Amino acid sequence: MAQTAQLDSILNAFKDKAPEPVYTVITKSRTNFINSFNTHAAIQVGDTLPEFSLSDAVGTQRTSGELLSKGPLLITFYRGEWCPFCNIILTNFQKILPDIQAKGVTFVAISPELPNQSLSITEKHDLQFPVLSDVGNQFAKKLGILFQQPDSLRPIFDKFGHNLKERNGDDSFIVPVPATIHVGKDGKVKNTYINPDYTKRIEPQEVLKWLGELEN
Repeated sequence: MAQTAQLDSILNAFKDKAPEPVYTVITKSRTNFINSFNTHAAIQVGDTLPEFSLSDAVGTQRTSGELLSKGPLLITFYRGEWCPFCNIILTNFQKILPDIQAKGVTFVAISPELPNQSLSITEKHDLQFPVLSDVGNQFAKKLGILFQQPDSLRPIFDKFGHNLKERNGDDSFIVPVPATIHVGKDGKVKNTYINPDYTKRIEPQEVLKWLGELEN
């Protein structure tokens, strides 16, 4: 099944099965954020990627300098292991990982979840790329890709068992906007896909097109 069809399937199942009050609150939150998000304030093509030092799933610090010393970098931000849309994109990135690496590109995924949570998602999905923890969303903030979720969602998260305070180590209720960013070895941003609608994600083939069309 194509990725778009996979994402649509999740969204349609939610529409069909979610209680009306839950559906209304979540949909309103998503729509309001889509309408208010300032895409111009997010990192742009041509910008220099801010430096970062983030822990991987086993507690090793990975820095932007270290990763870029190996060549171009491909980064995807995801909201957390609790997000079914995010799990689909991570699984599909794993499928094209050999093609990404064949281009000499290093791929990493970043979320605000604590390292022990990142280890869980790595194990569950048999991911072969680094999953980094942007605790407190400090790096995502530098990129202008934050979503301050409204308090109206808190009871719903509690009902679903999504304890973000436990997962992320804080009670800010902030998640990153799902984004995929391609960075040249010079640290300059070459391509971005930043969509405030978290039910939409970049197609894997589009990412491979990025890597094929641009010189490293």
